[in-house]
Amino acid sequence: MAEIEAAPALRLREQIDWLQGAVMAALLVLLFVFILYPIMRVLWVALADENGQLTLIHFRNFFFRPLFREALWNSLSNGLWVVLFGSLIGVPLAYVIARYEFRGKILLQTLATLPLAIPPFVGAVAFQQVLGRSGTVNLLLMRWFDASIPFVDGLAGVVLVQTLHYFPFIMLNTAVSLSNIDLSLEEMAESMGCHGLRLFRRVTLPLMLPGFIAGSLLTFIRVIDDLGTPLMLNQKNLLAPQAYLRITTIGIDDVDGYVICVVLVVLSLVSLLVARKYLSLAEYATVQGGGAIAKPIHGKKLTLVFLFSGLALALCLLPHIGILLLSFAKVWSFSVLPTAFTLDHYTEIFFRVPHFIRNTLLYTGLAAGFDVILGAAIAFLLLRSQLWGRNLLDALASLPLAIPGVVIAVGYIRVFHGWDFPGAGAPLTSTWFILVIVYAVRRLPYTVRASYAALQQVHVSLEESAQNLGANRLRTFFRVTMLFISGGLVAGGLIAFITSCVELSSTIMLVPRIELGPISYGIYVYMQSALGRGAGAALGVVAILLVAVGTYLTHRLFGGRAGSAFRV
Repeated sequence: MAEIEAAPALRLREQIDWLQGAVMAALLVLLFVFILYPIMRVLWVALADENGQLTLIHFRNFFFRPLFREALWNSLSNGLWVVLFGSLIGVPLAYVIARYEFRGKILLQTLATLPLAIPPFVGAVAFQQVLGRSGTVNLLLMRWFDASIPFVDGLAGVVLVQTLHYFPFIMLNTAVSLSNIDLSLEEMAESMGCHGLRLFRRVTLPLMLPGFIAGSLLTFIRVIDDLGTPLMLNQKNLLAPQAYLRITTIGIDDVDGYVICVVLVVLSLVSLLVARKYLSLAEYATVQGGGAIAKPIHGKKLTLVFLFSGLALALCLLPHIGILLLSFAKVWSFSVLPTAFTLDHYTEIFFRVPHFIRNTLLYTGLAAGFDVILGAAIAFLLLRSQLWGRNLLDALASLPLAIPGVVIAVGYIRVFHGWDFPGAGAPLTSTWFILVIVYAVRRLPYTVRASYAALQQVHVSLEESAQNLGANRLRTFFRVTMLFISGGLVAGGLIAFITSCVELSSTIMLVPRIELGPISYGIYVYMQSALGRGAGAALGVVAILLVAVGTYLTHRLFGGRAGSAFRV
């Protein structure tokens, strides 16, 4: 009798297993089509000759051309300089945040992460207005000392803007590592006569390396992928701008553009592998948990902390102040501050060309929704199934983290330019839905990580209890599992939303026409003209507000676990 009753349950379990297999197969096909295949097409064009035979002649030509060698060297040096200068700001701030307790610490943490709320290319425009040759600071220097400093001229300007935008990645990851270090290790070193810088170099620094290297790696990848900042500062002798110019000016059949894309991918993957290899050479774990306890500070040490933090944050918040002033400025030319103010720029973006904001909300909302669905399905299969292909699924879903946006955009142009979109009678690349797809693909790793982290905290016994009470596995998933991981799903969707709002690298190459452009493209278009910079700044303020609200909601819903979505 028991065997007869068990038969339907066994058949249902087999059906569920088949359903999981079908979902796994569908996800693998989807990720192959929209992630791996476009990248493979880029690689194939770079490696194939006119007869379809494999060749390295295109890479040989790349290294023999002075322009491309200069772009490669500039990209590498830019990334390394940004990591170096970002470390000089981020590591001390991380140490202060992780080790000391003082009044105003929460405000310091909040202000130190604000640079991430403004797109780097918007910050470039603000820096030009404040630190440019005719900017506020240089006008004051000319008035007081009859001298000026070229803060944002040349590649040094690109390094400055990118450093002050990306250093929070180093700060946040390093602070997490510092907080997890067992203080007894440092106390034992001090008892043996190791103090000050020697203590930091011999004990603290080795233990915090995992977080520091993760932050540095993320910063380096973001720097070489950054297309908007060099274009805004008119610096085109870098790899990302060169790839963009080759494809958009010469055409999608230009081989050099594809070779540059492959070089960008190689740089990202090599840096990732080198970092992981370096970290695998030593043991960074501590035997005793609990982490560090922040100590109160007073007197001269507190004064020194405030002086350093105030100077660093004053520089980092200049773009926010500059873009806000520019958005209200009617006239701001060769003057320290705007000489007249107006609301016309906001009238322009809200009433004359509202499609930039409307398109952004539509595209990023749809992309975030798709990512939530895909992220939940992928995380469930990774943690709750024993199907073959889980490692492949995880690798494909994480791949966009290491692939620059320019490369994905070029691959989409190559693959989908001749593919008619169902119902539109036109290529997919001529419809706005291509932007939804690329946003969803680029931010998918964030929702997968957030969903994975949330599902890890749901013990399988809760699902088994529901099944023991008569719920089948499908009902258990929707009524129990989804309920417990809803916070992670929402947080992952918000992360996908706020990061897509300021995406430019892929947007600028895939936007079909200006009326279908999102905020990031509108800012870029307006900033090309001095007369349109006010409206572009107003769009920048809207982008900052969208990112700020999304970030606030993410932390409210997911708390400190939100950072798990950004692990490399």
